[in-house]
Amino acid sequence: MSVGRLTGSGAEAARRSRAQRTRADRAAAGRTTAERTTADRAEAEGTTAEHTTAEQTTAERTTAAGAAAEGAAAGRAPAEQTMTERTTTASAAAEGAAAGQTTAGHTTAGRGPAADASALRNADPASNVVVVGSHTGPVAPAASAASGADGRPAAAPDDGLFARYTREYITGRDGQQVTILEAGCTTADDDLGVGELRGAGADIVVSLIDDDRPVTSAALSADQNLADCVQADLRTVPLPPRSQDIVLCALLLQRIQNAELVLDRLVAAIKPGGLLLLHFGDRDSAAGFLDRVLPSAARRAVWRRRRPGQPGPYPAVYERVSSARGVQAYALMRELVIAERRTLGGLEGTLTGPAGYLAAQKLIAWASRGRLTAAHEELLYVLRKPEDRFARIL
Repeated sequence: MSVGRLTGSGAEAARRSRAQRTRADRAAAGRTTAERTTADRAEAEGTTAEHTTAEQTTAERTTAAGAAAEGAAAGRAPAEQTMTERTTTASAAAEGAAAGQTTAGHTTAGRGPAADASALRNADPASNVVVVGSHTGPVAPAASAASGADGRPAAAPDDGLFARYTREYITGRDGQQVTILEAGCTTADDDLGVGELRGAGADIVVSLIDDDRPVTSAALSADQNLADCVQADLRTVPLPPRSQDIVLCALLLQRIQNAELVLDRLVAAIKPGGLLLLHFGDRDSAAGFLDRVLPSAARRAVWRRRRPGQPGPYPAVYERVSSARGVQAYALMRELVIAERRTLGGLEGTLTGPAGYLAAQKLIAWASRGRLTAAHEELLYVLRKPEDRFARIL
């Protein structure tokens, strides 16, 4: 073989070898590029997957937070509902209490409307007497409420203060005879409702007494219904002790002397657990002052206006016991319980009077700087004599 052919063959082989290496390098480069591209794609897909996972995690967290918020809101909702229910209940109770209090404040002792606030203003804040009950308003609604609460009988709509207590006392003693003493019967209206109670079958015995003044004699002779009245000196008239269930002292205290002594004798005549019903003109009122200082003609004008056709007026004495402070001090010393108090006349407008009489009361109250009140003229008290605390049960 010739040298030229060998040389040519060697060069060709070298070219082929270089071409093969070039192709191999190109293939390797292509594979590297492909691998890099694949790796880049995989990395990109991984990043996308991570973003997606992060978004899912964020969404889940958001959903969980929303669920927690809804749960908290749901938890608050019952609490708010409970608070609302409590508030509503409290408001209803307050309204009910307010409605109960409004129902108890419109009627006086058969004379007209009387305000609760006026009675509270007129109460003595310095008194040591415990007042059991504070009814100064309408009898019928208050009695109806009481009958539903503690089983006591409801009073009739036209019952007065004294009639209500008399009815309750007698109703609790069915089949027993009840004795009533009316002291000052000539100035006592039919405040106890005895006729209706007798018509309902109650066994009631009523005794009448009054003082021995000429005006009292004239009043007794003018009313045949008072024919059985015993007219005598009230300091000495026979009154058996513990013989009366109820004693009514009507417009008597302000017109007699030695009023506290007479009151002691009346209290001694009451049975333990019995009632003392007081109705009198208030010494500390402007009307009481006018009754003491007005001339006889002016007093007669007021009397004719309020009690037309009846003999009068009676003397105006007004001792200390004929006042709110006097009665409260007396009750404290004699261990009597004040069950209820009510006011009449004056600014409450429950008593009639001649023109200008109320204006005169206001003027007197202003001039006295409040020492004499124009808020009322007369006072009604229900006092209860307690059971004998020294009694022994054998």
